[in-house]
Amino acid sequence: MRIAPRFHIPFRLILCMGLALLPFLAVAQEPNAATRTLNDYFGALNGFLAAILFYDVMPGKGEMPFVVAWLVLGALFLTIRMGFINLRMFRHAYHILRGKYQVKTATGEVTPFQALTTALSATVGLGNIAGVAIAVGIGGPGAVFWMIVAGFLGMTTKFTEATLAQMYREIRPDGHIMGGAMEYLSRGLAEKGWSQTGKVLAIVFSVMTIGGALGAGNAFQVSQSLGAVKQQITFFDANPWLYGLIMATLVGVVIIGGIRRIAHTAEAIVPTMVVIYILACLWIILSHASEVPEALTLIFTRAFSLEAGLGGLIGVLVQGFKRAAFSSEAGIGSAAIAHATAKVAYPVRQGIVALMEPFIDTIVICTMTALVIVITGVYSDPQYAGLIASNHGASLTAAAFGTVIDWFPIILSMSVVLFAYSTMISWSYYGERCWTFMFGERATLAFRIIFVIFVVIGSMTSASNILEFSDLMILGMAFPNFIALYVLHGKVRMALKEYLGKLRRREFEVQP
Repeated sequence: MRIAPRFHIPFRLILCMGLALLPFLAVAQEPNAATRTLNDYFGALNGFLAAILFYDVMPGKGEMPFVVAWLVLGALFLTIRMGFINLRMFRHAYHILRGKYQVKTATGEVTPFQALTTALSATVGLGNIAGVAIAVGIGGPGAVFWMIVAGFLGMTTKFTEATLAQMYREIRPDGHIMGGAMEYLSRGLAEKGWSQTGKVLAIVFSVMTIGGALGAGNAFQVSQSLGAVKQQITFFDANPWLYGLIMATLVGVVIIGGIRRIAHTAEAIVPTMVVIYILACLWIILSHASEVPEALTLIFTRAFSLEAGLGGLIGVLVQGFKRAAFSSEAGIGSAAIAHATAKVAYPVRQGIVALMEPFIDTIVICTMTALVIVITGVYSDPQYAGLIASNHGASLTAAAFGTVIDWFPIILSMSVVLFAYSTMISWSYYGERCWTFMFGERATLAFRIIFVIFVVIGSMTSASNILEFSDLMILGMAFPNFIALYVLHGKVRMALKEYLGKLRRREFEVQP
């Protein structure tokens, strides 16, 4: 029997709540006043949430938010408990993705590859462009090293999340799947005798995810992509709401179709945008090949530098892990919602597919972005200090591209828009599933309307306030999610042991 919290609020009431946000569209008539109002709202909300969700656990000098320590220690714990599964299963993950172990009778809505690209479309986004630039701008080159470390450890976290999502997913009569942290929190903890605790944590996670979807997965993407685009198309500088309206239309067309349309769109967009971006980065890196060793040395040495004291070192580490949380979303629990929909015969199998995400988006793509930022030196150039101060990471990366070839920012702008768009359609699904978990299937349309409205809102509020709001919401999701990972990791470990035993004995059905 399904154990899930629900608020029995009439669908029409929820729809009216969404429609009540429509006046935000009127900001086109008075953009400056509207922007000030939105910024004031987000600023007040950020202060309230920060006081509740975060506190410093580092004694003496330095600052270590509890949630960052929570993610780091949790990922390290899981990596050890799972026997460094993040190093052992690369080849097997590749075979799964190319269909070698496909089972036709497996239940699900999308293929393992579509689930991976859907999750990647949410993670391989502006976190890899804007987030890396922000991390380097604030924490220096050393933050990149800690991003890579966090990505490596996060591979095991992502494996655990996706496996649990498959174990505790609910296949509904209409064929739609409800799965993710909200399910393994409510149902998994109930198995341990913590039924009420599981329900409360599932609600907390759902609320955080909805906030993260509207903030980091939506408004932040629009704001950052607009910052890069308006440098090439100045018309949007004076009319940001129009850019938001165009993006809202493109997003709305896809998300109305649900996970299948989102998965098909992601399957088409993600490989293309990754290839375009990687080739652009490689062009810059190879054209400065002689400077790469020095850049790598700088990244490593600054990661352990005590020039600014212990507090400075901790600050660099925190920036690295904080941005890695946005880049890979490992430990956040969001990607588990997408992996729950995959057609696989064994939950562990999709978990193995999922561990590829942090490797691709954090270890590979983030490192390339960081090398471009460090090699070109824009992170320490005084003329770009304003971009760093205002957290316009995408614009800073565009500036780095522009120092090599003047038309490179055009390629980056294309990549930024694709990255932002793909992230938005995936996060719309994450938010929608959590909204549906709380309010029921009939409330789905209401969330989609609200999500589309927030696309326009994001084009007119400041990057700094949106970034802080996104930090609070998404990092806050790690609190309830990692409680479930700690409590239920033993079940995952047993399933992994059984799966690896069958793999060694060649007991799996292999497709020709």
